[in-house]
Amino acid sequence: MKAKYIIFDLDDTLMYEVDYLKSAYREIASIVDPEIQEKLYEEMFSKYQRGENAFEFLNIQYSKFEVKDLLEIYRNHFPKIHLNKDTQELLLNLKNQGYKIGLITDGRSVTQRNKLKALGVEAIFDKVIVSEEFGSTKPDQKNYLIFIEEGIEDYYYIADNPKKDFITPNKLGWISICLLDNGQNIHQQNFELESEYLPQYRIKNLNEISKLL
Repeated sequence: MKAKYIIFDLDDTLMYEVDYLKSAYREIASIVDPEIQEKLYEEMFSKYQRGENAFEFLNIQYSKFEVKDLLEIYRNHFPKIHLNKDTQELLLNLKNQGYKIGLITDGRSVTQRNKLKALGVEAIFDKVIVSEEFGSTKPDQKNYLIFIEEGIEDYYYIADNPKKDFITPNKLGWISICLLDNGQNIHQQNFELESEYLPQYRIKNLNEISKLL
């Protein structure tokens, strides 16, 4: 079997970013007004769904909570999120088959590390690159080249955002795979881009990765 490195994105790939948002909104609602926290959470999420600013809404209703303070809670809270069963099984199966597994994710260190800890997957990865810790964001080649190792013949990158995720893996000769949005992604996928930005494969479920290895 060829030595392979399977590298994932985090948000809207291994987990849905909207699940983190919901967790943060619930945390904020419990702090701002614990007596009506569920009602307040529902109002916040409704604002988000309509494209309105939930934090500005809270600041108007509860003036002692400034937007910057609410953002700090959002970014630093420990989320109540979990991997779905299929994703968990996939990662464990890849690990058990002897593949190396990596992660490249853009974002703040505390936010992304808390997500990984909450998901219980931090120890599964051979290498984790978080942009704030690493000093550069995708599609900077440095974020990908760090995974190059002697003896590895094939590299795979699985992510969701054609605007920034696949152009560098394509240049490096990696196999690029896009997990298609099932309606839950925070950012809309746009495939109306130049060919170098597009993934080589598009999948509807992470389990399809096994067929491509």
